[in-house]
Amino acid sequence: MAPSPVIRLHPDDAVLIARTMLLPGVEVTKGVTTSERIPAGHKVAIRPIAVNEPIYRYGQIIGFATQPIAPGQHVHTQNCGMGDFDRDYAYGVDVKPTPNFDLPATFMGIKRSDGRVATRNYIGLLTSVNCSAHVASLVADVFKRNPFSGHDPLADYPNVDGVVALTHKTGCGMTQDEPLTLLRRTLGGYARHVNFSHVVVLGLGCEINQIGGLMQEQKLAGRLREMQIQEIGGTRKTTEAGIAFVKEALSDSNKVTREEVSASELTVALQCGGSDGYSGISANPALGAASDLLVRHGGTVVLSETPETYGAEHLLTRRAVSREVGEKLVGLMRWWDAYCEREGAEMNANPSPGNKAGGLTTILEKSLGAMAKAGSTNLVDVLNYAETITKKGFVFMDTPGYDPVAATGQVAGGANMVCFTTGRGSVFGCKPAPSIKLATNSPMFKRMEDDMDINCGTVLDGDETVQECGQRIFELILATASGQRTKSEGFDVGSAEFAPWVLGATM
Repeated sequence: MAPSPVIRLHPDDAVLIARTMLLPGVEVTKGVTTSERIPAGHKVAIRPIAVNEPIYRYGQIIGFATQPIAPGQHVHTQNCGMGDFDRDYAYGVDVKPTPNFDLPATFMGIKRSDGRVATRNYIGLLTSVNCSAHVASLVADVFKRNPFSGHDPLADYPNVDGVVALTHKTGCGMTQDEPLTLLRRTLGGYARHVNFSHVVVLGLGCEINQIGGLMQEQKLAGRLREMQIQEIGGTRKTTEAGIAFVKEALSDSNKVTREEVSASELTVALQCGGSDGYSGISANPALGAASDLLVRHGGTVVLSETPETYGAEHLLTRRAVSREVGEKLVGLMRWWDAYCEREGAEMNANPSPGNKAGGLTTILEKSLGAMAKAGSTNLVDVLNYAETITKKGFVFMDTPGYDPVAATGQVAGGANMVCFTTGRGSVFGCKPAPSIKLATNSPMFKRMEDDMDINCGTVLDGDETVQECGQRIFELILATASGQRTKSEGFDVGSAEFAPWVLGATM
C-alpha cells in the first residue's frame, strides 16, 4: 500500500505536510483537495484560517495567518508570518525518571592518562590571532592527507588521525572584555580537548590575545607548546619549528591503543543545517530517539543554536530538572531579544532561503522541529558558549544558529562526537570530533550519498519507524566513536569549519 501523499503530525494541526509534490486537485483529507501546487515538504491547509489566527503544526503555534487561508491552499511565507504569544514555562512539570540500562553499551575508545576517553587522536595547531593563521596552515599542510591522490604523509603513524590547523579571523582589534573572554574560552576548550594528543599554539607576538594571558586565564600551563613568530624570527623559522614539533609528537601520539569503554564517555553535539520541512518529521526525531538511548546508557547530548530554539523554549523548561535551569534558558532568550534589537536584526531572519525553499516558514516552525534532536529526557544543565560540559544527560548550550559557530562552541565544551541532520544537504565536518550526517529525505540522500552517513528518509518512505531509525543512528555513533570513519572524514573535512563566535566591535 502506497503511503499517504500527506503527513499529519498532530490532531489539532490546521496544516498537513506534503510527502511529495502535490498538483492541484489531490485529495489530502476527506473533503479537502489541493487548490494549487504544494511543493514537497511544504504545508497545505485543511480548514479555513482567518487573518491573525494562529496556525498549528506539531500541535504548537508556528505563526499567524497574514491573510485568509482556504482549505487546500499552500501555507507559507505569502500567508503565514511571525507573531507573539504567551508561553507557559511550567518549570519542571514534565520531569520524569530516566532509568539507565542495566548493561551499558560500549565502544572502542582511546583512554588518556587523565582518565578521559577520546574518539579520535589528532595533533592540533591553534592560533592566538589571525596573523599566525598562515604559518599554522603551512605546518599542517606538510602532514596533510589527500583523499583523491592517495598521498598520505602519516602512513607510518596509523593511530594518528591527522594534524589539523584550526585558524580564525580574530584575536586582535577587539575589546578586552566579553569578546576576548569568549575567544579564550573557545581556544582553551580546544587546547584541552580529549581528541588532541598534543597541541601547539602559534601567535604573532603583539596581538591583544597574548598567549601568556590565554594560558593563565584558561589554566593551560604544561598543556600547550607555544610559539611566537616575532620571537622565533619570522615565517620560515616558525614554520620549521612547528614542523619539528609535529615530527617529535607523532611517535608519541601513535602509541595510543583503543580499548572497550562505556558509552557514558560519549558527549554528542546535536546539530542541524540546511533544514527542510521534513527535518522535524524524520531525521530530527530519529536523532532524538538516539539521544534518548545514549542518555539512558549514561552519555551526554548537547543541544544548542539558541535562535533555533526560540518560540519552543517553553517545551524545554517543562523538562528542566530545576527552576534555576529553566530560568537560565529563558534568560538566554531574553538576551537574544535584546541582542537582535541592538543589532537591528530579528529572530525571524532565520530560517534561511534554503530552509524556506524546503518548506520552513518561520523561526517558530524551525525551532519546534530542531528541538526534536534532543529527544525526551530531562534538561539537566544550561551552559554559556564554549563552557565545559560537566553533567551527564541532556544539556543545552547557548550558541548562534550558524552551524560552524554553534558546533565550535559545543566541541570547545567537550563534545567528542557530532550528529548533524540536514534536509537540503550539507558537507560539514568538525575536527577533532567526527561528524555524522543524517539525511532527512531519500532523494537528497541518493543525490549526495558521498556526503551522507545515514538516510532517515526511510521514515517518510514508511520503511521504518522513528525508533528503528534512532537505533541505527545510535549503533553508528558507537561504531564511529570506535574509529569507523564518517563520510566527511573521507574527504578530510573539518578544519575550515572552526569558527569561534565573534562578539563586539572590530577596532
